[in-house]
Amino acid sequence: MIDTDIGGRARAGEMITAHGSVPTPVFLPVGSQATVKTVTPEELEEIGVRMVLANAYHLYLRPGTDTIARMGGLHRFMNWEKPILTDSGGYQVFSLARMTRITDEGATFRSHIDGSEHSITPEGAVRIQESLGADIIMALDEVPFSQDSPEKVAAAAERTLRWADRCRKAQTRSDQSLFAIVQGGLSPGLRRQCVQYLTSLGFAGYAIGGLSLGEPKDIMWRITEETASLLPADKPRYLMGVGSPEDLVTCVGLGIDMFDCVLPTRLGRNGAVFTGQGRRNIRNAIYRQMPEPVDKDCDCYTCRHFSAAYLHHLFKCEELLAYRLATIHNLRFMSNLMCRIREAILNHTFASFQAGFLAAYQPTDENMRIDQKRKWLKAQEHHIGEEKY
Repeated sequence: MIDTDIGGRARAGEMITAHGSVPTPVFLPVGSQATVKTVTPEELEEIGVRMVLANAYHLYLRPGTDTIARMGGLHRFMNWEKPILTDSGGYQVFSLARMTRITDEGATFRSHIDGSEHSITPEGAVRIQESLGADIIMALDEVPFSQDSPEKVAAAAERTLRWADRCRKAQTRSDQSLFAIVQGGLSPGLRRQCVQYLTSLGFAGYAIGGLSLGEPKDIMWRITEETASLLPADKPRYLMGVGSPEDLVTCVGLGIDMFDCVLPTRLGRNGAVFTGQGRRNIRNAIYRQMPEPVDKDCDCYTCRHFSAAYLHHLFKCEELLAYRLATIHNLRFMSNLMCRIREAILNHTFASFQAGFLAAYQPTDENMRIDQKRKWLKAQEHHIGEEKY
């Protein structure tokens, strides 16, 4: 930890990994299948990305961890020399896979790609991620859905704790940091029990999982704040699957250091771009003859070289360049936002920065957001989705 602000809750720090240091707070773009969709590693560096997330479930199924190991490991395979975090794939096993059977031993499931049967245990999840060679690896967890019964949420939390202990005992590589995941749904009591047990095991970092799954934002923020306040001050705190700009600014103020989400890239591919005033749909007619960039305050490649009218034209014509340019812009927006957050913490001006940003930024309608999220999660349960968040 380097410095804090607003009573020690907002934190600026630095994570040291085998592939370089990562200043925090940090946002990780999602590259589930060893690529951040539509952009090259060189473009990610130019954007300012310091760390990416890849997914063990997807890479285990295709091309296979043995193939990646023979290619020299995940960093060399995807030509990314900076740090990588791999998610264990627990969420994908429970949401994308077909006919999943869960026991205390692990999960047996059928691939969403070809229907082939596979089994994964906590020990197996660690072996897969050690073979991939990521800098930060995640313990296998059981992820309950927001509509699950209290009994099912409690059982998933208890199993996650047992699996975390087995993951810790299975780890063999000292050059990788193993993070545990706190589950417990929307129950403060379950979250507290998970934190107490997991912190007694001494992991390198702690993630908060199972949020941003359809619950209202105020509840998500409350659970995040209560959980983060219980986690060790000297270890990274990672809020999984959260990536709306207003959530990042809010949750850094609640004590979170790390975030990941597919939102910036998925929105970009669908014509939604971030600005300081909120999300904008570049397909709308208002942009058809706009000579200015989509965000006049942005320094990304897209905004430096192209007008909003040109981007609007590309989307209307369904040109592939549209998806790349919008993705580059959204990722640069997130990178700049995290830099501004960190600078405000170091300057002890985070409270005023947070208030100013949230006053200017107009989030999407909450009821519409919840409805869209629940529909998407329902599609995930029927194996239609493609990525985690």
